[in-house]
Amino acid sequence: MNEPAASCGTSADLVLMNGRAIFLGLLIGILPCLGFAQEEPKPVLRWGSDAQGGAPHVFYDPTDLTKALGFEVDLIAAMAEHMGREPLFIDNDWDGLMPGLDRGLYDIAIDGIPYTPELDDAFLLSEPYTLTSSQLVVHKDNTTIQSLEDCKGKAVGTLRGSMAERILRSNPDIDMRIYTEEVNAYADLFYGRIDATLLDTPIVMYYGRLNKQLKPVGPEVGTVKYVIAMHKTDLALQTEINKALEIVKENGQLREILERWNLWSPQMADYLDDHTPSTIEPTDYYYFLKTHQLNPSILERLNRYLSFMPILGRAALTTMEISVLAMALAITLGLILALAKLYGPKPLRWVTTLYIEVMRGTPVLIQLFFIFYGLPHLGVNLDPIVAGVLGLGLNYAAFEAENYRAGLLSVPKGQMEAARALGMSHNQALKHVIIPQAFRLVLPPVTNDFISLIKDSSLVSLITIVELTRAYTELATTYYDYFGIGILVALIYLLLGLPFVYLSRMAERRLALENRKPIAH
Repeated sequence: MNEPAASCGTSADLVLMNGRAIFLGLLIGILPCLGFAQEEPKPVLRWGSDAQGGAPHVFYDPTDLTKALGFEVDLIAAMAEHMGREPLFIDNDWDGLMPGLDRGLYDIAIDGIPYTPELDDAFLLSEPYTLTSSQLVVHKDNTTIQSLEDCKGKAVGTLRGSMAERILRSNPDIDMRIYTEEVNAYADLFYGRIDATLLDTPIVMYYGRLNKQLKPVGPEVGTVKYVIAMHKTDLALQTEINKALEIVKENGQLREILERWNLWSPQMADYLDDHTPSTIEPTDYYYFLKTHQLNPSILERLNRYLSFMPILGRAALTTMEISVLAMALAITLGLILALAKLYGPKPLRWVTTLYIEVMRGTPVLIQLFFIFYGLPHLGVNLDPIVAGVLGLGLNYAAFEAENYRAGLLSVPKGQMEAARALGMSHNQALKHVIIPQAFRLVLPPVTNDFISLIKDSSLVSLITIVELTRAYTELATTYYDYFGIGILVALIYLLLGLPFVYLSRMAERRLALENRKPIAH
């Protein structure tokens, strides 16, 4: 009687198991239809720009310095949505923006880049997304300049690579002054170092009008067409970009973005053939004005400086990482170069001398650009940190080699003779007798070079690395405060170098001959 019961129970279990299997199968099949299936990640659209005080194009939010704002940020986001891509912002210095695009650091470059025939020859360009002009700005007390014609014999500031620069170059009677940051141009105008500025009208809207001591004068000059740049080989991407740009023009998104940033103009109305009345408040422009007050209280400044410490701390760590690694490379390679130059065969001495003279005789910035932007053309594509360490290390190795050579030559020849008389080989004498004595002599200049290298590490900011100087310029241009933030960053640099000065002096005292204890017999 028990066996049939067991048989019935087993059949029931099988039915239950089969039912669960069928249910799970149906559930797995239904879930994707209900939208619970995992979505495929969107392809990334990497876009490069310079966010150092680049309003209204691209700039960092003063209330959240990890967040980029600007009408071009919004434009790329809208276009990427229509392209089915996820936008990824890559911050690069203005001077390195186009070399970075050529190197492949990002897919497109956008930063108020004006159309020029030269740019069109070197890169693929999109259709213009904004048309604007250039505008003169003078000090409010200036009554002599009302047009570009009045600027003859005057000093006029403009941005490097802008259409205004081309306009000023076509007027040789004007004393043109080139800037890399619009904030600096307006600061010089405020302090009377130049007579006027000629910059794009959007920049005037956000920087020239913000300072009540400055005023725009005269009619707008020329026509500026902002375009998006791509690598010369990215024909498919150019088609994709132009298609997305056409969509945001036709559906009104471009106008909405420009109106929110207070950049809608008669030129744009003519360009897009849209003369309907404006109904959108310039909320983003108002936010910019609210967060960029020029005269905060002392307490607001102190709180602001305290909020900078995490940013400056991370940047300082990057500075020290690059400096220590580069100096380790410089010390090691410098010693090898010095020994090769003094004791190597003649061909090796020639090669070593050539290396030292080339590295000492050319700017370290050129060497960094060559390593980071030039070598990719030869198939050598280095990480920015690696390129920075190599650039600084290889350059400083030439200087360290001369320090070591001087130290080695200052050791009396009798030391080598005495070591050889005691049965040491030439290499043993160098290792145990000559080099230790030379090291004590070259320790002060090597320490000085390391302090210099810490400061020269600021150059790596031009190859997309956010180190201490780059962080300083981003903060200073965001808050219009080069003085207070400059003092803070200078103190950090000082604190970074002081421990190494102290350690160097300790080592000098320990290695000094007069401080050595006599050997007990």
